[in-house]
Amino acid sequence: MAKTKTVYSCTECGGLSPKWQGQCPQCAAWNTLVEALDAGPGARFESVAGARSQVTPLAAVEAKQNHRVASGIDEFDRVLGGGLVTGGVVLLGGDPGIGKSTLLLQACAALGGAHRTLYVTGEESVDQVALRAQRLGLVNAPVELLAEVQLEAIVAAIGATQPELVVIDSIQTVYTDALTSAPGSVAQVRECAAQLTRLAKQRGVIVFFVGHVTKEGAIAGPRVLEHIVDTVLYFEGDPHSSFRLVRAIKNRFGAANELGVFAMTERGLKGVTNPSAIFLSHHAEPVAGSAIVATIEGSRPLLVEIQALVDPVQGAMPRRLAVGLDAQRLALLLAVLHRHGGVETGGHDVFVNAVGGVRIQEPAVDLAVLVAVHSSLRNKPLPAKLLMFGEVGLAGEIRPVQRGQERIREAAKLGFRTVLIPSANRPRQPVDDVTVIPVDRVEAALNYLRE
Repeated sequence: MAKTKTVYSCTECGGLSPKWQGQCPQCAAWNTLVEALDAGPGARFESVAGARSQVTPLAAVEAKQNHRVASGIDEFDRVLGGGLVTGGVVLLGGDPGIGKSTLLLQACAALGGAHRTLYVTGEESVDQVALRAQRLGLVNAPVELLAEVQLEAIVAAIGATQPELVVIDSIQTVYTDALTSAPGSVAQVRECAAQLTRLAKQRGVIVFFVGHVTKEGAIAGPRVLEHIVDTVLYFEGDPHSSFRLVRAIKNRFGAANELGVFAMTERGLKGVTNPSAIFLSHHAEPVAGSAIVATIEGSRPLLVEIQALVDPVQGAMPRRLAVGLDAQRLALLLAVLHRHGGVETGGHDVFVNAVGGVRIQEPAVDLAVLVAVHSSLRNKPLPAKLLMFGEVGLAGEIRPVQRGQERIREAAKLGFRTVLIPSANRPRQPVDDVTVIPVDRVEAALNYLRE
């Protein structure tokens, strides 16, 4: 077997150099050379199909439904798009201590009875994993453990045991002897992930990668790591809170932006069947600055409480702080509120929070933010059992959002009797026991609340 050698590849132009140097000899970029393997004349980078590809007409390809394997955890299956896919590769990232290893160990234990599972730990010994299993009540779970970080040894163990599910915890600890760089480096993570992904596709093995995150919140390592896998999941939420959110950022076999809600208990993570309940506060009496919005997370409508606090400015400059929302979007909405609603907030600090640690990206929350800020500024609570949604434009118009009917139905199930929505989202058929208030502009919405 020919000995593999390392070269240095430029991340800007892709040029190769036999040794590292500060400047790329091809494009003259500085500090862009990273270690890589020289493919040579062999077939080291074999196709995932396992054989030479041929040109095939699309009409001649018989599409096959991907076989799904239920993980035994309903909320986890929802995020994955209905279950695990044979040959699929999933990357799970999140802050330290948020529950990545706990969730995957529970999934392995639930699958172990019907499917052979292999849990590869690179950060803990098998004794430490056994202690976690004991805390979770999974001592007798049919899960095979392997404490290994060398890629070649992991591949050999997979070939010997023939598992159907493999967990790599974590991909940043795995290294290959073909590279001299340290585990966790860009070259090591890229090479190890690529080889394990190719193995998963060729053998039909389900592979989970646990990914470390940087202090900015992104998964450590090269960005190509998120491109080569089939599904990317992120843990969200405060590690000090009992609730955890798992969001699908990318999913080739299901809906992206799908959300799963879990509660951390003494026995591990448990799925929350009614997640809207945890995002709604239960006040003894109506309070100012609180508005309820219906948002869509993946395929699921969720009701979330938006809280606003408007207080006279405490320093030289007014502060605008948003938690769980886009801070730049908040500044934009305050300008619209001033221009088209006649509400001045320049002399006040404005703080807005999405309750429960959820992060809302869609613009359907705009109307709720404006209404909550106005309610806090006037110190006047909103009517009880009032729900709203709608996107606000710079011209003061309230634009429709997608799937308005589903949002209204979710509100009706939880006892909301009045909905403030864009006129274009008015349902064609009346919803039982729900009063619909359609509005076209910010002024109309505020005038309704002032009555």
